Amino acid sequence: MTAAKNIKRDILWRVYLVYALVLLFGVAIVLKLAYIQFREGEALLKKAQQQELKFFNLEASRGNIYADDGSLLATSIPVFELRMDVDSENISDKLFYSKVDSLAYHFSRLFPHLSKSAYKQKLKKARKKGNRYLLIARNVNYEQLQIVKTFPILRLGKFKGGLIAIPRTQRQMPFGELARRTIGYENKKENLFVGLEGAYADVIEGVSGKQLKRKVNNGDWIPINDENGVQPIDGKDLITTIDVNIQDVAQNALYEHLKEHKAFQGCAILMEVATGHIKAIANLRLDTIDSTYKESYNYAIAESVEPGSTFKLVSFMAALEFNKVKLTDSLETGNGWKRYYGQTMKDDHKIGDGKITARTAFEKSSNVGTSIIIENAFKENPAEFVDFIYGIKLNKKLGIEIQGERPPVIKHPSNKKYWYGTSLPWMSIGYELQLTPIQTLAIYNAVANNGKYIKPMFVKGIRHGGKLIKTFETEVLNEKICSQFTIDTLKSLMEGVVERGTASLTLKNTIYKIAGKTGTAQIAKGKQGYDKKNYNASFAGYFPADNPKYSCIVVVNNPKSGRIYGSSVAAPVFKEIADKVYASELNIHAESEYLADDLNRYVRGKGNTKDLKLLYETFNSHTEIEQYADWATFKADSTNVQLSALQFDQDIVPNVKGMGARDATYLLEKAGLKVESIGRGLVSSQSLRPGLKVKPGETIILNLKTNI
Repeated sequence: MTAAKNIKRDILWRVYLVYALVLLFGVAIVLKLAYIQFREGEALLKKAQQQELKFFNLEASRGNIYADDGSLLATSIPVFELRMDVDSENISDKLFYSKVDSLAYHFSRLFPHLSKSAYKQKLKKARKKGNRYLLIARNVNYEQLQIVKTFPILRLGKFKGGLIAIPRTQRQMPFGELARRTIGYENKKENLFVGLEGAYADVIEGVSGKQLKRKVNNGDWIPINDENGVQPIDGKDLITTIDVNIQDVAQNALYEHLKEHKAFQGCAILMEVATGHIKAIANLRLDTIDSTYKESYNYAIAESVEPGSTFKLVSFMAALEFNKVKLTDSLETGNGWKRYYGQTMKDDHKIGDGKITARTAFEKSSNVGTSIIIENAFKENPAEFVDFIYGIKLNKKLGIEIQGERPPVIKHPSNKKYWYGTSLPWMSIGYELQLTPIQTLAIYNAVANNGKYIKPMFVKGIRHGGKLIKTFETEVLNEKICSQFTIDTLKSLMEGVVERGTASLTLKNTIYKIAGKTGTAQIAKGKQGYDKKNYNASFAGYFPADNPKYSCIVVVNNPKSGRIYGSSVAAPVFKEIADKVYASELNIHAESEYLADDLNRYVRGKGNTKDLKLLYETFNSHTEIEQYADWATFKADSTNVQLSALQFDQDIVPNVKGMGARDATYLLEKAGLKVESIGRGLVSSQSLRPGLKVKPGETIILNLKTNI
């Protein structure tokens, strides 16, 4: 009995011990839970939330960039990343497997980077894995998104269909390459924006928001609605000075001439004289990969080159301002060459009998004549010449808003290391110094502007929410660069270049006056010096010369087709731009052109009926139409215009004499003919006689004249 009690006592002792240990363990767990709950709970919960929840930046929409007439130059369009909650509890197995084949088919049609079978396999696999965030496509536009919303399963809606569309923005330029390098774009290699996009980044970018996202099983982050999120503030809009129509003309004209002359690159800039507003700026460089010209480099702003003869304007300005020369002064240029300190200065050819006036030296672009004037005037004190250039601030950057403007390089005689005996004569003709094309244009614009030197402008206002919140005024860099006498004399010289000088063959025969200067400069190859294979051809000037409204510069770099001179390579681009601007802006025409009794002389006599009616009514002439037709001719007196219908047979060569080039080309090409035009103005003659049977594909040549 005693032995049994001892065994029982022993067993109970062990049981109690186990119970005690279990109780202690339980108490320890409870205490640990309490410790975690009240001491570590908040920190651990925060850590868990950080692992599952995270704030992401919500990109703001960049502001738009507009042309001066409101045309859209750059904008942010919505694009979407499409995903699908394949394992949504709202999508039953019956629904999914009955529609997956059709859904895969529609995906393959809209996003053909995968086949139908590949999409089907991808969807099924995701369903089995419980994927609730399956990537379907990136960079989906709004129209595609609307189509996706009609697909099987997805058409049930955002929650029942499992469609997830994550929005973001993408920058687009509606006019493509038009002024692309100036408007700007994102340089992804350097993670920055260039052009106006970069210059006004703080204005355009807006303020990013915050969006809370939750991490799901496959590691992706799904956006969730949360009141702690912050909505982005969209960027402000820029209103530029660019005129898209003139920009198009400038770019096309430059493109065609670069291609014709097999040049490496070039630029064309058109600036409003009084305001400095840049109305067009074209920069084209040859892409050697596909042999096309592209807006890949802002040559007008970033390329600092020796300007050559266009700098003679500054040289003559200095000589005239210091009363060192009169235009009637006689210069001995001999056979067109002169030695300076062992170096030979040459003209392109002998001018006249070797004895010319100072006026002729400028108009005929004589290097020898110009260097004689400046050498005689400033050889005793070359600093006087350079200090004058510094005084008009031509040695300083213009400070334009677009990044990348190269500083001018104009050395001073005080720097003995870089100043040579040849420096003064060679600087006088635009060598041993460097300017960018837009810096050269600014000084020509100053002369056109009666001496007021102003900063070129690309942006005239900032708008937000449809309201103009800031405007930019013209900035004057130098109120008067020289005396009015010097300005008037320089204007006379530049008009002479067009009337009698190097640009006369290209620019003389226009119904409006042009003033300017040609330039042809050899391009230096570092220590190798100059050769006769690489040139910059340029023309800088303004129009109409008697009341300047626009200044313009054209530079063509390294033409290779045989012609190298500014008069034959750059001036034609200038003329094409100027003709278009003059034709489209009646406010810059001389009043005498609009006199009613001169109506027949200045307007077209045959053309599109609607165009003719609008044109004559613009001149306040009463217009009568005998019988309406698409085409008409007219009879006019001082106050009335009688339009008579014209009919053309499709198979017969029409008589287009008296028509403008646009109307004539339209009619002839519609009849199946190829058209080549020579000259400008109205059709004075045509190579195929009117009334002949049309032979499709045959070429007809039109001769155009301003007065017929």
